[in-house]
Amino acid sequence: MTDTTTSPGPIALRVQRILDRQDPQLIAEMPSGYAILGKYQPEPITGCCMLLPRLEPNGCVLPSPNDLDHDARAQFFSDLVLLGDAIMQVTGSERINYLVLCNQVPELHGHCVPRFEAEDPEKRKQGPFEAYDFGSARVADAHGQDQRLHTELRAALVRLLKNRG
Repeated sequence: MTDTTTSPGPIALRVQRILDRQDPQLIAEMPSGYAILGKYQPEPITGCCMLLPRLEPNGCVLPSPNDLDHDARAQFFSDLVLLGDAIMQVTGSERINYLVLCNQVPELHGHCVPRFEAEDPEKRKQGPFEAYDFGSARVADAHGQDQRLHTELRAALVRLLKNRG
């Protein structure tokens, strides 16, 4: 297992903004952390979301899922897939690509990327970060263009969390 970082990185700073009620992209709090609307929304795959973990006592985020204990791992991945269920319900996507890379940002976080039948067939065979230029995609706006998506994702996720029991 990897040691935790000594200073907060971008994921930890984002979680702190959520805790400070300064992040409008927050969809819902989940047992393992926070579901948010992804920063970038490539047009063919709108509905990208992320799951961010809770902060450690030192204000940082663990580097990878391997640093979680068994129960925390199970909860994080269960929450990630539940977020995917909400995305599928709201967007009508045919599947979700789940990614926990922690390469460019070595802090635990998971991506849920909807994939649609209407996508270019060649792009559908690729991973989302290979198929689409996320850096040039439009930035999500939960109070503007993505307000309806955000509201519907929140309602679906709250319903799924309640039914999880």
